Amino acid sequence: MNLKTLTTQVAHLSKAIGHFIKNEVDSISEKDIRFKGLHDLVTYVDKESEKRIIDELSKILPEAGFIAEEEQQLERAERFNWIVDPLDGTTNFVHGIPLYSVSIALSDKDEIISGVIYEANRDECFTAWKNGGSYLNGKKIQVSSIETLNNSLLATGFPYYDYSLMSPYLGLFEDLMKTTQGIRRLGSAAVDLAYVACGRFEAFYEYGLHPWDVAAGTLIVDEAGGKVSDFKGGNDFVFGRQIVASNLLVHDEFLSKLNSFFGEYL
Repeated sequence: MNLKTLTTQVAHLSKAIGHFIKNEVDSISEKDIRFKGLHDLVTYVDKESEKRIIDELSKILPEAGFIAEEEQQLERAERFNWIVDPLDGTTNFVHGIPLYSVSIALSDKDEIISGVIYEANRDECFTAWKNGGSYLNGKKIQVSSIETLNNSLLATGFPYYDYSLMSPYLGLFEDLMKTTQGIRRLGSAAVDLAYVACGRFEAFYEYGLHPWDVAAGTLIVDEAGGKVSDFKGGNDFVFGRQIVASNLLVHDEFLSKLNSFFGEYL
């Protein structure tokens, strides 16, 4: 398997889907919006995008299974699986906020070996494959060289259904407001991770995420020279529903701060 070629094919597919999504933004009305769960929106655009993605990925690597947001009953394979979020940032999309993305990763058992994130509004395609580096529109990228949280810009996501860790989350949030250059909440975890990879953010953290939200981005950050972990500093960040991604240089400092608030909850 040529991972560079495969990733390029997935990038072309992601762009096509991204253009479809962007073209539909003015067609969405309230009657098109459904709720999968508390504050968890879905539209025909999510579903149609995922159908098109699955059809095309099945041609690129027929033996692979799927872990997908909208069609969770799809069969998983023993070795290769596509991990697909057809529209990460649906709430932004339905409100006309121009930041959402397509996120597609390929796993080999438990290891992510290819990742693509396409943000259609800025026409930015982030790609990575195992041991191949990370790229933005074909140009190699790397994480920032900021060494301290005091000089860092961070990203996070607000809990929207799982409020079990709100107390430590808000405590950490307040602390970081005072001890960093700022915190942003963009509404797409995939984009947050891509922005860490290209140096726009020094770190990103969130809990309650799904594998399709983060799988592609974790590889893109790693191949750009960054570090990804769960809240404990371990490797259960794709399926473990907790993630910290950073430029590596501030990772230990961030985990130490996080542990001071979340320690007894982990």
